[in-house]
Amino acid sequence: MAAAGSSPSIVEYFGGEDGYRCGYCKNETGNLSHGMWAHSMTVQDYQDLIDRGWRRCQALRFQPSKSHKKVLKKMLKFISKGDVSKAASEDEPMDSHIEDAVACDFAYKGESHISQSELTPLSEDHTERVESEEKNTGETKEEVNVQKVESGCPQICTDKDTPVPGEPSRSTKIVHAPPKPGKGADLSKPPCRKAKDIRKERKLQKLLQNQMCTLGGSQLQTDDQVFLLQNSKSKTNQPKTIEDFVFVSLPDDAQHKLEVRLVPVSFEDPQFKSSFNQSAALFAKYQMAIHKDTPSDCGENEFTRFLCDSPLEAENAPNGPECGYGSFHQQYWLDGKIIAVGVIDILPYCVSSVYLYYDPDYSFLSLGVYSALREIAFTRQLHEKAPDLCFYYMGFYIHSCPKMRYKGQYRPSDLLCPETYVWTPIERCLPLLEHSKYCRFNQDMKAVDEGRIKDLGRVRVLHKRTIMPYSVYKKGRKGPSDEASVQQYASLVGQTCSERMLLFRS
Repeated sequence: MAAAGSSPSIVEYFGGEDGYRCGYCKNETGNLSHGMWAHSMTVQDYQDLIDRGWRRCQALRFQPSKSHKKVLKKMLKFISKGDVSKAASEDEPMDSHIEDAVACDFAYKGESHISQSELTPLSEDHTERVESEEKNTGETKEEVNVQKVESGCPQICTDKDTPVPGEPSRSTKIVHAPPKPGKGADLSKPPCRKAKDIRKERKLQKLLQNQMCTLGGSQLQTDDQVFLLQNSKSKTNQPKTIEDFVFVSLPDDAQHKLEVRLVPVSFEDPQFKSSFNQSAALFAKYQMAIHKDTPSDCGENEFTRFLCDSPLEAENAPNGPECGYGSFHQQYWLDGKIIAVGVIDILPYCVSSVYLYYDPDYSFLSLGVYSALREIAFTRQLHEKAPDLCFYYMGFYIHSCPKMRYKGQYRPSDLLCPETYVWTPIERCLPLLEHSKYCRFNQDMKAVDEGRIKDLGRVRVLHKRTIMPYSVYKKGRKGPSDEASVQQYASLVGQTCSERMLLFRS
């Protein structure tokens, strides 16, 4: 999908170096540099490359877990009322917040526009619904879990409402014995009713009355009443999406104002240029507080090299998103200042999350989790204009590293088989990874990598400003053979990219 007339990707391949310190697992030799340096990169080549080694979340089918909803509600309460969570979280964005990660099949209906959304605070009525929503999802989630078991879908469910062995199922007949004096409920009296259930009943009665008026005052038939009741229940029990928490109306007297701006990574862009100093200062503050960098490690030059100098060529396509493809900074402005920046790449099939840095003073808002959820919601927005764009990529999943396991809770998601390059549901992969750090996910032992290198001679090479196939370059090359290195490069990038990108040879 490279744009017409666009320059090809130009890369250098490095076969590996001695290990050095890993910032996540703290192993002194656990970080191995083994890959490519891109002088320029088309968005299609980048998409094809990450599809040969990363993981993805199916953004259109994503449903937030309880822990995700807590983070979203915490932000809403902070914005609308200024509430600060008593148990302020000091977690890094990579830290795990694993609770239930129930994946639900649903037909997503997203926003009809792609705007740089301003998060406007909740109305009082909505806040009440948000606060009580969690208590009303148990039955719905249990029904979803039962359906998935019946359909044979491999899914890990940790919902505490799910039946466990030894407990009575729904079909079990339970005989209530009279309670002992002073213990239990008196079954001879009507059960206590929650205010929430009373409100639902009143809403239903009002709905029935309105329906009667619509029918000219005629009495509704019993079947009609049953239908309306079921319809009302289905809407009430529908699991809330990210958009239900993010794109909501806030009162005029909201305590704070949060705005998310999408800014192209380009010094030619006025917004990027005007916010550069503030963004760079925030990066330095984050790196020193969270990763213990020295000031010289995170100055403006280091910030520019790390998160601004992108080799990705910006592109626009007729069937692509309005913002185009390329590298962007998603800036979170709170009351007129930047408190977090999500570095992302927008590609033909996905939004790829590159990095997040934030103001440690706002760590109580769990900005790492919150930004990931906002990026998933953003992916779904982009999908409205660009139908092929429907995945959210969070980089490598490292099961043996606790600070990288958090990625497994954004479901449904897939891991790529390292041998056949076939996407595999993460639920099938986790038991295998518990036994071995490296494993083949594809259980079809006859399956092979369909995109494997078949003809090394067709690898495209850039040598002395001349483009040629490797077979020609090899004949004229002087010195020791580099065939092993080129073979390794081609096997990693695959036949398609090896014939489209240019491998620089000095």
